[in-house]
Amino acid sequence: MAHSNPRPRARRFATLAAAAATAAAVVSVPTAAHAEPVIRVDYPVNGSTTIKATGSTMTLGPGKLASSLDLGNGDLTANLQMPPAHGEFKQFGLIPVSVTTTMIEDSPTTGKVDINTGATTSTSKVTLKLSNLKMAGIPIPVGDNCKTKTPATINLASGADWDVLNGGTMSGSYTIPEFQNCLLATGLINLTVPGPDNTITLKLGAATVPPEVARKLAAIGD
Repeated sequence: MAHSNPRPRARRFATLAAAAATAAAVVSVPTAAHAEPVIRVDYPVNGSTTIKATGSTMTLGPGKLASSLDLGNGDLTANLQMPPAHGEFKQFGLIPVSVTTTMIEDSPTTGKVDINTGATTSTSKVTLKLSNLKMAGIPIPVGDNCKTKTPATINLASGADWDVLNGGTMSGSYTIPEFQNCLLATGLINLTVPGPDNTITLKLGAATVPPEVARKLAAIGD
């Protein structure tokens, strides 16, 4: 994704790198084969996702993205922690339905940060778990293991407002796989929810040094 006037963003990226240099020293020790440090920062996360098949939008967060960035090659790894999300829609346009969706990270998020501009892309694989399903206010049993058969792959790219230091918007789309182990509701869920072209937008706040790293830095300063 193109970014206008990349130099200020590059300077802000350099500021983040400088501010985290000491923290990086306690996170990883450079070796001959890996000469650049890895910095650890956390971002607060809020957002929303729109499910195309149901025409509904769920609010996401507040959560946290715990990320590690290799300053040498721009490789990004992260763990996304999000609370369950509440969704509502009308089945067949008539029957009110409510459900709780939990995103379970299948593996760490991976991505790339352009060292020159700060532009960021990422890929997450998450299993979607459904619970608390109700139709017209009536609870519909789905069991404790109503999940997608395979993880959903969510690809995100930073927007024009993105700044590695101050956060910003990341957005993308994903396909919802079919569900399994949802008891008698499995067929109805698979008729209603799965499909492509679902969109997601995440708003990341300013990056902070995680508490465990801050404690190590404080100990070094004493």
